[in-house]
Amino acid sequence: MKSKLILMGSLAVISLCFFGCSPVPKQVSVEASCDDFYEHQVISQEVEVAVDGLLTVTLCSNPSTGFQWESAQISGQAVLQQPDHKFVSPESELPPPPGTPSQEVWTFQALNKGTSTISMEYSRPWEGGEKAEWTFVLTAVVK
Repeated sequence: MKSKLILMGSLAVISLCFFGCSPVPKQVSVEASCDDFYEHQVISQEVEVAVDGLLTVTLCSNPSTGFQWESAQISGQAVLQQPDHKFVSPESELPPPPGTPSQEVWTFQALNKGTSTISMEYSRPWEGGEKAEWTFVLTAVVK
C-alpha cells in the first residue's frame, strides 16, 4: 500500500513538472503597425525565444516621408545577432504611391541564454530632421 502511495505521489509530481513547464518557442514574431505608433510613440515589449531560435520584428515604415528606422541597437551581442534587415513594400502596387506605409523586417538569431534589449528609433536622419518620432524597444529573453 505504501509503495502505491509513493508511486502515485511521484507520478503526480512528474506530471506537474511536465505540464507546468511550457516550451520556449524556436520562432517568435513581433509586429507593430503605424496605428500602434500613432497611439503610443514608444512601444516596449518582452518576448521569450529558445537558443538557436529566430526572432522576427516587423515595423511600419514610410520612407517616402523621409523617415526611416535607424540601425537596431542590441545590448547583448553575445545573446542576439542580427543577420538580416530588409524593406518590404506593399504588394498591391509597384512602386507604391508616395505616402503609402510599408514595412521594415529585422531577423535576429538567438545565440546564447540571457537577456538582450533591441532598441530602434524612427527618425529623419539628416541634420535638423526630427529625431525619435517613434521608439521601439524589445527585450528578448533567450532560454
